[in-house]
Amino acid sequence: MSYKSITTFLSSAVELDATLPSAIDFAMRQDAHLGACLLGVDMTPAGGFYMGASPLLLQETLERAQTDAETLEARARKRLDGTGLRWGTESAVVQFGGLPGMVGLRARFSDLVIQMRPYGRDALPTQEAVVEAALFEGQAACLVVPETGLGTDFGKRIVVAWNQSNEALNAVRRALPMLIQADLVNIVVVNPPVHSPERSDPGGLLTQMLARHGVRAEVSVLAKTLPRVSDVLMRHIEDTSASLLVMGAYGHSRLREAILGGATRNVLENAQTPVFLAH
Repeated sequence: MSYKSITTFLSSAVELDATLPSAIDFAMRQDAHLGACLLGVDMTPAGGFYMGASPLLLQETLERAQTDAETLEARARKRLDGTGLRWGTESAVVQFGGLPGMVGLRARFSDLVIQMRPYGRDALPTQEAVVEAALFEGQAACLVVPETGLGTDFGKRIVVAWNQSNEALNAVRRALPMLIQADLVNIVVVNPPVHSPERSDPGGLLTQMLARHGVRAEVSVLAKTLPRVSDVLMRHIEDTSASLLVMGAYGHSRLREAILGGATRNVLENAQTPVFLAH
């Protein structure tokens, strides 16, 4: 069991330099095909051209996006050539409002989408849009990589954030190829509900399921000693020297997380290790 079709969407030179090496590294470990989609994004808002505006202005923005995409594709092909991977590239021009549909269509036929962390000082709006489109429109699993890349110990010690939700269970199932290969999988339960069906054995049924796949797993039940569950998770990752976090994405709505915050957004904003997400 492994990932055989991997895709990454890149819309800037900075994102390409930060993400493509990790995507190449992961694809080589999995003996997978890597597809790179190089995006030229027209950021003009819908309705941004007033009545009577020159069509030359619209043509100029589209031509600029096309040039950006082709330049990125040439750079990606140069990086991929000679790696020994099975790979393919394509350039695409899209308006920002059409990005979810375009990404979703391609992501739905991928085993995994690999993207750079979508939040940070120099992050572009397209990065967040691509991650969310892959998860929701594409129904794909997404590996989000920090600026530092995968790291030499990637996948050896994995933390699974378990809260009994459908999203968390889907993430575990999608991450099985990596969980099977890990030296140790630590299932973390933070403040399990008193009246939960698993109250007498938090994480027990999940551990049993994973054990049948040959996964070496243990359970850690943690108290919420920090303001947010995401803070507890990241502290535990640091304390255990884990190299990957597996978690369900957006148990609350994206709008609520954008306004009030939530575990998914908080982790993506602050995690220093790769994060594997599925909705």
